[in-house]
Amino acid sequence: MCSCLFRLLQLFSTCVAFSLVADMGIRRGAIGNWSMSFWCVCFVVTLIISIIDVCELWSRFRYFWCNFSITYACYATLICLSASIIYSVTYVQFLPYGPYRDRAIAATAFSCIASVFYALDVALMRNCYDFDDVTCYAHTMPGLLKVLETFMAGVIFTFLSYTSLYLDRPALEWCVAVYSICFVPAALAIVLNLGKWQRRLPGPFPLFQLVLSLLSVLLYVSALVLWALYQFNEEFGGQLQRSSDMGCISGLTYNLCFWDRKLTVAILTAANLLVYMADMVYWARQVSVGTRGQSNAPDPFHSQEVSLQSSVSP
Repeated sequence: MCSCLFRLLQLFSTCVAFSLVADMGIRRGAIGNWSMSFWCVCFVVTLIISIIDVCELWSRFRYFWCNFSITYACYATLICLSASIIYSVTYVQFLPYGPYRDRAIAATAFSCIASVFYALDVALMRNCYDFDDVTCYAHTMPGLLKVLETFMAGVIFTFLSYTSLYLDRPALEWCVAVYSICFVPAALAIVLNLGKWQRRLPGPFPLFQLVLSLLSVLLYVSALVLWALYQFNEEFGGQLQRSSDMGCISGLTYNLCFWDRKLTVAILTAANLLVYMADMVYWARQVSVGTRGQSNAPDPFHSQEVSLQSSVSP
């Protein structure tokens, strides 16, 4: 299969990045452990997918497998890229010159290489399965938006691993609840499209997505406003200046200080809000097109099913 070369390079890159950081011992810090865990997950999942592909165990569920493989490659691209950026910005640059710094730089480089190979896999994998008449969900605009929504929410959850950032503060607890509430429908939409179960919903799928995206935009707006007020406004108990957080002053602490975590969550919230807004605009356009007398036209997401049925009909 034409993707075998990419898979080997992905396995090699993630394995080297994982090994270099693991060899640093206690000096790898919390950020190193975080990055190392993601490289390890990418290596294991890629290995499992490679074994299934080589043994051709996917032949009985080929359409689901095509969508799943490409969707995973999208997530792996984002995971390796984000790990490279976060690891280098928050940790590597603070290391003193020496062998540990060289290993950290090499691990970052191999993580970037892995993200490139995963991105190439996303672009070329569709041709590997020879599905000229099937549009994989991750290759569509709403599919990519859903991948970004769930990925950014996952990164936000990672930075919220320290519960002291929001516990016993109802406004901030509401923000965490918003991230969870919006993550579930986005992940559900991906699962429904991977299994072609979206038509089992009681109503039109575009309208269902429009309502969810509109609700998510409203919830994320509230989360962005409340998070900024209660984390960075001194009148609400926040810290406006980074220097006010004593944990951020002491150089390399092998961990992100609380103020940096707060700022990162705020940036990711704003970015994810933009993604949800783009998703809402897309589905609003789909619904408006459907209400202008084009209800008999095939849905963009189900065109592959229509083409498959027409190809087998006499």
